[in-house]
Amino acid sequence: MVLRPSGPLVPGVERIAVLRANSIGDFVLVLPALQALRAAYPAARITYLGSSWHPDLLAGRPGPWDRVVALPGPPGIGGEDVTRDSPQVREFLAGQRRERYDLAVQLHGGGGSSNRFVSGLGARVTAGSRDVGAPPLDRWTPYSHYQHEVLRFLEVVGLVGAVPVELEPTLVVTGADRAAAAEVLGDLARPLVAIHPGATDPRRRWPPASFAAVARALADRGALIALVGSGADDEKAAAAIGADLPVPPLDLVGRLSLGAMLGVLERCRLLVGNDSGPRHLAAAVGTATVGIYWCGNLINAGPITRRRHPVGVSFRTVCPECGADQSTDGRCPHDPSFVADVPVDEIATAALDLYAAG
Repeated sequence: MVLRPSGPLVPGVERIAVLRANSIGDFVLVLPALQALRAAYPAARITYLGSSWHPDLLAGRPGPWDRVVALPGPPGIGGEDVTRDSPQVREFLAGQRRERYDLAVQLHGGGGSSNRFVSGLGARVTAGSRDVGAPPLDRWTPYSHYQHEVLRFLEVVGLVGAVPVELEPTLVVTGADRAAAAEVLGDLARPLVAIHPGATDPRRRWPPASFAAVARALADRGALIALVGSGADDEKAAAAIGADLPVPPLDLVGRLSLGAMLGVLERCRLLVGNDSGPRHLAAAVGTATVGIYWCGNLINAGPITRRRHPVGVSFRTVCPECGADQSTDGRCPHDPSFVADVPVDEIATAALDLYAAG
């Protein structure tokens, strides 16, 4: 398959702004589009406009960006809200207009708020997705929710003549990342396997008991289990998993910077986890993964290939508490796991096969 650009290159481009101010997994999925932009405009200076955590991860890291700028607003704001109109945002846009961008690319979403934001950058040419009711940009493509994010963003940069150079996202691990990981891990006598039991949406979380069953099977084959993640929900799930294992795991939840997380994940033989930032990061640094996915999220954010990234999928759409169908009735107020029915044996088999492959 060849993804051909749908628009011509923009002439005379020296400065590019790219908007993508979401979570960790969202960032990883945009990497192929950034690589395509870099290849299409090799001499241009690319400014990545992201969230508060992006500079910590990307500053000084080799990649298809030259500068990383955090948008104003409280940490953790994602989606369209990060570009809401406010005095802070207006002041930020005024400063960015002084950069005199030649091209501004919206890789943030459907454009309801973000297209206005990107237009406010004052670039000669703007490009991005456009959902129903969103304002247009100079070059735009219709936004369709059920499309893989990697392909969506490659379509967007294709509007300005960029051709894909990769489909699987890749992220460079630095010496500083490895040193930070070594401080936590030290010398390991056994192969390391990461378990990440968290997810932003509670409906995407596999039960801790299921993760513990897979962890026991891997530990029986000689693996050292490391629990990774952050936040109170991950800590609670990690405690439940650890209590269900005969040998205490290496509990790294809340102990890793993003750089240290990359270094740890690179040293793992594989990661088993929900559809989440750590799973995307692990795949991007070359580590095998086994993912537990809700069907809709698999369409948008599943791994592109399956040889080293198999998945277990739940097709449940009806809330087990109230019977509301999430595919037709919309989001109900309950937060049960919609992936609890993914079989443990299926995930364990996939994990053991990857572990044996080394």
